[in-house]
Amino acid sequence: MDVLNQIITDPAYHDYLAILKGARNGFVYGVKVRFPHALIMAILFGRGDWPSRLRVIYRATKKHAFNLAKFVSIYKTLLLLQKKIGGDKERAADTFIAGLIGGYVVFGDRNAINEQIVLYVCSRVVASFIPRSGSPYALKSADPVGVKPVPPDSRYFSLFAALCWGAVMWLYNHRGETIQPGMFSSMTYLYRDSERWSDLRTLFWHNK
Repeated sequence: MDVLNQIITDPAYHDYLAILKGARNGFVYGVKVRFPHALIMAILFGRGDWPSRLRVIYRATKKHAFNLAKFVSIYKTLLLLQKKIGGDKERAADTFIAGLIGGYVVFGDRNAINEQIVLYVCSRVVASFIPRSGSPYALKSADPVGVKPVPPDSRYFSLFAALCWGAVMWLYNHRGETIQPGMFSSMTYLYRDSERWSDLRTLFWHNK
């Protein structure tokens, strides 16, 4: 056990063990994010009996978890390779190159799970261009380099929110086929199903 602890805490092995730890964290995070989402979607919009719905939940959770684990592993491995090639020096482009290759390998296959993840990431990239306010989200940061996320300026965020909602409502009504299926189902439930009922039961207790 002492020998194992020495290996784990040896700086010489840190970068390699970080890949393993990253894969572990990616898998755990994927389960935590996808399982409750898949469960709620199965309850609200699922079709078929519950054994069928549970299989869908399991497959979605497994796919999300393994994809994140693979991406983190590939990303960290490529960063380490680039660092070794560059004489133990990190370059600004290393993270972009590692993310580019990892994203293509892991998330390049178009399926429902990958599409949701990529759209989520894309929305964060687009939102990062909103001008920032002067105050960070929190006064303290757990990041050792002291970087603190700064929220968008409230004035520009209001315009951003208005444009996003105006655009998505127009798309839903005029080009619904272009909207991601999960969001389309949610919007149908909110905006179209709420226009239809046949009695008191389907007005208040059941959607249909």
